[in-house]
Amino acid sequence: MSTDPSTSHDYEVAVVGGGPAGLTSALYTTRLGHETAVFDRGGGRAAMMQETHNVIGVPESVSGNEFLQTAVEQIESYGADYRTEFVTEIDRRDDGAFELETGDETVTAEAVVLATGFSDGRPEPPLPRTGRGLHYCLHCDAYMFVDEPVYVMGHDDSAAIVAMIMLNYTDDVDILLRGDEPTWSEERATQLEGHPIDIVEAEIAGIQNGDDGWLEAIEFEDGSVREYKGGFAMYGSEYHNELATSLGAELNDDGTVAVDDHGRTSIDGLYAVGDLTPGHNQVPVAMGQGAQAGIAIHMSLREFPKSIAELEAEGAVEPQDVPGIAPELRQQANEHSSAEGD
Repeated sequence: MSTDPSTSHDYEVAVVGGGPAGLTSALYTTRLGHETAVFDRGGGRAAMMQETHNVIGVPESVSGNEFLQTAVEQIESYGADYRTEFVTEIDRRDDGAFELETGDETVTAEAVVLATGFSDGRPEPPLPRTGRGLHYCLHCDAYMFVDEPVYVMGHDDSAAIVAMIMLNYTDDVDILLRGDEPTWSEERATQLEGHPIDIVEAEIAGIQNGDDGWLEAIEFEDGSVREYKGGFAMYGSEYHNELATSLGAELNDDGTVAVDDHGRTSIDGLYAVGDLTPGHNQVPVAMGQGAQAGIAIHMSLREFPKSIAELEAEGAVEPQDVPGIAPELRQQANEHSSAEGD
């Protein structure tokens, strides 16, 4: 569907964030018959992926941008709007609907899905190239470092834990403090002493890359040079929870949005999925959360079946009242089915 930003739009579902979680929510709500728009400002962790790992049916040669572009084409083929716009504010009206400000217009929706994710804390340069020696997802990328020299950059408990975890894949693991003092606990320090991990205190002075752009070695200010295939930066996460906070949604201590198993927040009609919520930050997990939320939204918005109370108040459903799908999506579904049959 094309979008004219000079006009106002009403949707049943508005998804804020165009990563795997948000796009999957939109896929489900659109296919289940609800007028849906995705608002995506671009970027995000999935877009940074050089290769796609751990997603059954998707070749690893597919980049994050290619993966997301295919998903956008899919939701548009079913009738969803994909809008490259930044939602600056969301308000709740007295009638329960949400108003989303995009800078160009005010959009209304009956349900909102927040899929705004988080940003990894990024250390100061000099650094290896992201995806070519600098990585943030242990569960995605540990496999590529089997029997390879690896660093973990950081100084807190999470850095210490990840370094010890990497010993499951290689016998050559260093922690790079980069001139910082360790902030891990005494218990963690005792653990580290019992594991064959080198702790490098000196700051990084330079990076050596191969012809293919992959990291080969790191130079330190004390004059030493250490070879690495790559490693992980552990400097925390910044959750993009501003919209959830403005609506009064409950947050967890770490800044994630509190949700139930179907992505429902503490605010009726407001859902959160993907990296903005607790759990493993993985594409398949995010997609599963998006699917759960999409189905939950459908069950809350669908026209039929009418309850006994509704039938008693409104009378029986007449043949002209069905189907309950929006006319534009009904037409799109017929065109989609015809195209598949060609």
